[in-house]
Amino acid sequence: MQDTEIRNAATIILVRDPATRPRILMGQRGAGAAFMPNKFVFPGGAVDPVDAQVPLARPLRRLSAAQLAQDSALPAEALAAAAIRELWEEAGQILGRPGDWSAPPRGWRGFARSGHLPDPSSLRFVFRAVTPPGRSRRFDARFFLADASDLASDPDDFSRAEDELAHLQWIALDALQDFDLPFITKVVLAEIGQRLLDGSEPGEVPFFRNDDEAHAVSRLHGFVPGMED
Repeated sequence: MQDTEIRNAATIILVRDPATRPRILMGQRGAGAAFMPNKFVFPGGAVDPVDAQVPLARPLRRLSAAQLAQDSALPAEALAAAAIRELWEEAGQILGRPGDWSAPPRGWRGFARSGHLPDPSSLRFVFRAVTPPGRSRRFDARFFLADASDLASDPDDFSRAEDELAHLQWIALDALQDFDLPFITKVVLAEIGQRLLDGSEPGEVPFFRNDDEAHAVSRLHGFVPGMED
């Protein structure tokens, strides 16, 4: 039996009040969802072809771009744009700057009507994971970390969300144990917990491959002199 095709995906970990009591934006997937039903997750989803075509207000960090370029046929900008689009679709939040679109593609028209261009400059690439074999859907997901202070929208207003996630809320790090989280979400939070607290830039990005019985974790470095931004 042929294994399920692995789709590229992007996920955004949006953190609020990182210097005091960090809270993470999460929502609950529906009971009938084909992938991770009932679980509380970060906003995210599959990369669309049009994500490589959208104009960006500012470029992605060079270090993150270099790390994303490892082992990937997709442009780093497409992955970052997908994360921003999913945040908009699933939470109604805008990570962007004021700007004009000439002809926004399908999937981005609602975001364009907000009067903003996507801005990935504050995103930090912090984790990558592949769904284990044998699942009905498999994703090669890149996780981005962003601060809610960089939003161009009200972080408490979810009225523009498309209802893909229910119970959208900001959950404190020390309260996450009370929620039904996917295993990989727990792994990601454990890995980046300290970064959420001190804002440190990852010199290397964990890659949870899930391609053998050991579920080996490798590291994506992407370091080039002069790219420590």
